[in-house]
Amino acid sequence: MKSVCLNFQLHQPFRYRKYRFFDIGNDAYYYDDFANETFLRKVADQCYLPANKIILDLIRKNNGKFKVTYSLTGVVIDQFKLYAPEVIDSFKDLAATGCVEFLSETFTNSMVSMADAELFESQVKAHDDLIEELFGVRPRVFRNTELIYSDEIGDLVQRMGFEAMITEGAKHILGWKSPNYLYCNALNPRLKVLMRNFRFSDDLSFRFSNHSWSEYPLTAEKYAGWMAALPKEEEVVTVFINYDTFGQLQPKNTGIFDFLKKLPEAILKTGELKFSTPSEVVKTLQPVSAIHVPYPMSWADEERDLSAWLGNELQKEAFDKLYQLKDRMKNCTDKTMLKDWDYLQTNDHLYYMCTKFFSDGEVHKYFNPYGTPYEAFINYMNVLSDFKIRLNAFVPVSAKDEEIAHLKELVTANSKKLEMAERELKKVRKEIATAKLTQNKLATPVKVETAASSRKATIPAKVEGAAPARKTVAKKAPKK
Repeated sequence: MKSVCLNFQLHQPFRYRKYRFFDIGNDAYYYDDFANETFLRKVADQCYLPANKIILDLIRKNNGKFKVTYSLTGVVIDQFKLYAPEVIDSFKDLAATGCVEFLSETFTNSMVSMADAELFESQVKAHDDLIEELFGVRPRVFRNTELIYSDEIGDLVQRMGFEAMITEGAKHILGWKSPNYLYCNALNPRLKVLMRNFRFSDDLSFRFSNHSWSEYPLTAEKYAGWMAALPKEEEVVTVFINYDTFGQLQPKNTGIFDFLKKLPEAILKTGELKFSTPSEVVKTLQPVSAIHVPYPMSWADEERDLSAWLGNELQKEAFDKLYQLKDRMKNCTDKTMLKDWDYLQTNDHLYYMCTKFFSDGEVHKYFNPYGTPYEAFINYMNVLSDFKIRLNAFVPVSAKDEEIAHLKELVTANSKKLEMAERELKKVRKEIATAKLTQNKLATPVKVETAASSRKATIPAKVEGAAPARKTVAKKAPKK
């Protein structure tokens, strides 16, 4: 029986107010409180609260057979505490049913996995501590920001103690393979990998209300039928979507909530499908093979890469300038500074700077509060500049610190050069050893005798107890 694994992501960034150049050094408050509260209240009333109520009713109605998984960033939970605490209460009710799993992730939904392993681990721990504090469970399955994944990231996640990770079932990675199986990490097979089925996910997120879509209107029965019709050997269908799909991306008048209400019955009625959480999938299924992802991928845009956040010079400049502060922030203990540091890392700030205006342009425009990417860049860099001034007051930059940092960079660069030289040396040694072995196999052995060895061969060996050799005396010639 195939498992249907439903995953819903919840994330809202703290939006910045218009922060001008002349504010730098004069005003240390960066947030647009009115916009943050207005948007959070709107999405809570139109999506989170009604969707949670429907799902809670469906879990009770189906006697535990309906199961879902949530991915809540620490940033959205902070906003719930400020503007909509009743949303947290509704998630506590869901957690109490035992049919809901919470995923692990970075606290601020940041790109830190591309910057620093130690900071990455600390953000994940901060997030999981918060989830355990609120809902009494500690996450066991990990999903990275925007489903970013690579072989190295997966290896790190397993060494952090996680048993599985969810990522995108990208075509350029899977090739002819199906996302509807459990895979494992190429470097560390102990980490199981669930692959998002982008077809079934995007049918809900983007195509549900599209009147020009050939399958419009999409009903719960049709959706369940497609899943049931998949090849029998396929084992799990992983659906991962933004929770905003219900009521925001797909407004209530599209019928999306009616679809949600009918989905569990339609799925279970097939007799070939069941609902499972990621942890249950990992326990019951075995990986079919390793999945090789040498370069980071994500679930964003057609490219399924990092170009939505690090695709242009604006984004790279902001990213580099931000994480240049990471070592100094380790010595900062001020709570306000630490909180501002967390919110500066939220990936949305980089997303707003994206310059894609073609196939994915409308998606980027929907989530972007700025008029242009350049406006987003200028505003963010003004905030970052003020933050650096404040940081200097807590962790001053001295000439000695700069010299140490420079020496560290030199040591790192020289270490890399040394590693490359050692690899080249090993390669040359291996080639020489192979050449010698080949030469020895092909060469014919030739015996070479020296004059000394030849002379020794004519002298009889001394035998113990033998009579001494007689001396030969030359006879004298007779006298005439």
